[in-house]
Amino acid sequence: MIANYGFNATLTAKPHMGDRLVDLLLTGLNEGSPGASEHCVVYLVSRSASDPDVIHVTEGWTSEEDHHRIFAGEAAQAIVARIDGLLVKESEYTDYVPVRGKAAF
Repeated sequence: MIANYGFNATLTAKPHMGDRLVDLLLTGLNEGSPGASEHCVVYLVSRSASDPDVIHVTEGWTSEEDHHRIFAGEAAQAIVARIDGLLVKESEYTDYVPVRGKAAF
């Protein structure tokens, strides 16, 4: 499948909570979670090299509609609800339309 919609999110955890935030975000890959959906073709969790409490998430989806539909589901909303308690400020998002590239893990 090809990613036709995606975004980057930057999340800043409360001091020394970066590990918990990463662990929580990675549950998004568990079966039944948004990142495990056939419509999610890229789900990458990274952290800043200079600040372990700054986490970056890159997602690529088959369509914006698929992303919004799956993210409105119970599994995604449960993760979002838990994330909010770990953050010091609102997350920053940049949406994009993928052109070409490669992701191999």
